Amino acid sequence: MSATPERVAELETNLATVRERVDAACAAAGRQPDEVTLVVVTKYFPRSDVDALAALGVTDIGENKAQEASAKLAEEGGAPEGVRTHFIGQLQSNKAGEVARWADVVHSVDRVKIVRALDRGAQASGRSITGLIQVDLDGSDPGRGGALPADVPALADAVAESGLTLGGLMAVAPRGEDPGAAFVRLAEVAERLRAEHPDATMLSAGMSGDLEQAVAHGATHLRVGTAILGSRPSHR
Repeated sequence: MSATPERVAELETNLATVRERVDAACAAAGRQPDEVTLVVVTKYFPRSDVDALAALGVTDIGENKAQEASAKLAEEGGAPEGVRTHFIGQLQSNKAGEVARWADVVHSVDRVKIVRALDRGAQASGRSITGLIQVDLDGSDPGRGGALPADVPALADAVAESGLTLGGLMAVAPRGEDPGAAFVRLAEVAERLRAEHPDATMLSAGMSGDLEQAVAHGATHLRVGTAILGSRPSHR
């Protein structure tokens, strides 16, 4: 089933508004817009929205839930042509093989067990996967996952020594804190990582409400859902 013309028009308008925000944030930060990749998060939205977004020029799609994403991106003929797929939710090791069937980039690598499970899944599916280490910037919300900054170097080495590609870092700004201050800390962790792994240049930070602060502090990938797709439908 295809998205209705009204839905396509809504997505097109919202996408243009977000791209204008990104362009303005890049100009304010003295950066070029092509330095920043917009990952449109389609969690809880139908495959028809994914296809519509691809037709509108979106090149990167993000999903949070392994089972939903596998049904949407692996079992319905694969992702649209030319679209990179990102898994951005917390990942359980027993779901890593499932995610490895469709994900090009996994943003939530936060322990060695996940590295090993993804590596096995990638080998079994014959695919190349880029792993981003999720950083816990304040340690106060274990439900969000993430490795503490002090644990990042050893975890980065584990990713680099596996069959995965070490892409860089990901983080979510802590609740109740100025996102800019959090992204400053993330940028410091990223600088230390690049000193040991120069090719790990990806920095996934910023969502609908704080993308400007993320761009100001070096984000290369923004994970935006609500501002483009609207309020999430009821959980399935």
